[in-house]
Amino acid sequence: MWIYEKQLEYPVNITKPDPRMAKLLLAQYGGPDSELGAALRYLTQRYSMPDDRVRATLTDIGTEELAHWEMLGTMIRQCMQGLSTCELDAAGLSGYYVMHDHGVFPADPNGVPFTSSYIACTGDPVADLVEDMAAEQKARVTYEHLMNMTSNSQIIEPLYFLREREVVHYQRFGECLEIVQQRYRVRSCCSCRNNRR
Repeated sequence: MWIYEKQLEYPVNITKPDPRMAKLLLAQYGGPDSELGAALRYLTQRYSMPDDRVRATLTDIGTEELAHWEMLGTMIRQCMQGLSTCELDAAGLSGYYVMHDHGVFPADPNGVPFTSSYIACTGDPVADLVEDMAAEQKARVTYEHLMNMTSNSQIIEPLYFLREREVVHYQRFGECLEIVQQRYRVRSCCSCRNNRR
């Protein structure tokens, strides 16, 4: 189903390690509103969508979220590259180091590991799409907060790209919600006519 291109969706080239930002970026790598959570949420919810266009959109966006997760992993790795244990400790990453060294592990900035409880799937298309729109807005604002925490353009530029993709995803999910609601309106009208006979 997937074709993997061996390059990042947007280039990442952080030349100066930044342990503080490495820790903060974990929010979007393994936190409750992370790219991993989004990818798994959309790729799970697609099965209960009643329309091929909506299913395809969830598949496309879920796949793109995996590409964003890859970008964030690269950013975290580059921000931690070559840091000493003292530097990691000063940034509040000593517990992370003890468990993961300089590896990139899905956890939030507080060290809480990713859990499937972050993935919302009710089986109701309207509820799930509204959740997806909210998830995209939460991710957008998290990227804005991350950009506010640094002046390094090598970090800000990929974050800006990721933020913009959240805006587009929100719009696509809004279109999907309209498709599903229209489908329910049509079905509801047909069922009312059938009951009158």
